[in-house]
Amino acid sequence: MTMASGTLSKIPNGKPGTVATLKVMKDQVQRWKKHLPLRQLALTLVDGRPQKDYIGEVRKIHAFVRDRIRYVKDIRGVETIQTPMKTLEIRQGDCDDLSLLTATLLETLGHPTRFVAIGFLPNKFSHVYVETKIKDKWYPLETTEPWPLGKSPKDYITRLTIKN
Repeated sequence: MTMASGTLSKIPNGKPGTVATLKVMKDQVQRWKKHLPLRQLALTLVDGRPQKDYIGEVRKIHAFVRDRIRYVKDIRGVETIQTPMKTLEIRQGDCDDLSLLTATLLETLGHPTRFVAIGFLPNKFSHVYVETKIKDKWYPLETTEPWPLGKSPKDYITRLTIKN
């Protein structure tokens, strides 16, 4: 795995590698949610929403990342994770990067998030997206497809979640 800072870390293959990647992503959310420019962006995105319109806030953040950050695949054979600021700067990233940006923006506004890794083969993970909790319900936020809030990939076989 490569971080945007240029550091190279060894990540194991399989489920342990997915768990390790999700933990790195979780750590990045905890670090970057305190970054004032990211909070300011999130506040700008939800400006004009009625107070306590939490679903409206989530919709705005989801739509921004889904519609304004271009999905691109990782380097072939290399797992990379960009910081949220790097993803905003270059306006491109893979599912990890888009999910990390989405979760961070939501967390700056107090929305709890978790990462969901899924796979379409037993014990093989190939995709990650974010879920956020509003009241007692977790809502999926798929940012690599032109899908609305609440729609997630179907027919996966393997699923793993980690709360931020």
